[in-house]
Amino acid sequence: MADESWKIPMLVQELAAKVQQPPSRYVQPEQYHPVSLVVGAEKQEPIPVIDLSRLLAIDGADDEGSKLRLALQSWGLFLVDNHGIETSLMDDLINASREFFHLPLEEKQKCSNLIDGKHFQVEGYGNDPVASKDQTLDWLDRLHLRVEPEDERNLVHWPEHPNSFRALLREYTLNCKRIKDRILRAMAKALGLNEDYIVTQFSNKAPSFARFNYYPPCPRPDLVFGVKPHSDSGVLTILLMDKDVGGLQVLRDGVWHNVPTSPYRLLINIGDYIEIMSNGIFKSPVHRAVTNAGKERISLAMFHGLDPEKEIEPAAALLHEKQPARYRKMKTKEYLAGFYEHFCRGTRFIDSVKI
Repeated sequence: MADESWKIPMLVQELAAKVQQPPSRYVQPEQYHPVSLVVGAEKQEPIPVIDLSRLLAIDGADDEGSKLRLALQSWGLFLVDNHGIETSLMDDLINASREFFHLPLEEKQKCSNLIDGKHFQVEGYGNDPVASKDQTLDWLDRLHLRVEPEDERNLVHWPEHPNSFRALLREYTLNCKRIKDRILRAMAKALGLNEDYIVTQFSNKAPSFARFNYYPPCPRPDLVFGVKPHSDSGVLTILLMDKDVGGLQVLRDGVWHNVPTSPYRLLINIGDYIEIMSNGIFKSPVHRAVTNAGKERISLAMFHGLDPEKEIEPAAALLHEKQPARYRKMKTKEYLAGFYEHFCRGTRFIDSVKI
């Protein structure tokens, strides 16, 4: 029987405690080293900040809507203030996830994303999938949990310790859902569409996932990525960043920009589905995470997707004779299958969907 142990790499947190050099499976080819093409701090343009309260106000909404459109055309992402989410909730949830990642391995394995220790599933604690022996691996462990639809939550993967974790995540999920709907209505208006156009794409089966990312210290951050360059597949991602340790970078105009830590602000980035719906007016940003030699880092990404049977395509109201559709229509389940295949290879599936 062929040895397929390569499919199940050691958890990175365990690996980091044992090695002084990252194994070759984690080392990027020289042309992709994390230090390549990073814009200097003196040339760093600030990440756009959007005032959600102004977007929703009677006065000032048009000006803020114009800022939003420009941000999504040029960056594909922006920062917002916490907008009603208690800062204590944000702190408590990140602290609870940190406590989980520092539990004994035996306790964390109760939430494992492996069936019988060898068959990968999306939900749970562990690594991302490994599709081939020559796939360059990322320097992180993660806890990936379905949070919506609520009746499809698989609580066997939700940590029981710390005992506050589940209640904190439930509350945070409700807050993110509220913010998501407000942002999507503003985005639709910025495109000149009916403000409910994007929101009505969501059915009661539309999935949302919370992904807790744990990046242990890495002995060679100049050679290894926390997460390789990629764009997100879904509609919208709401990212709660580590307050103290940076690491996220976004690609803009061929160079990488550092996303600074910004306590109690959320980073909002659109996914490939919005790029398709907007017919390329809004850009799904390519981003990556770098590692740190001396500090661990934790972030929480809330991914909002669509029903697997939903077809995604450019909005008809944006198309005309001089501006035909730039993307093929397909079901989201087909898109996701292609997306994960390309992600493992370090390429973008959306490029193959363009007409």
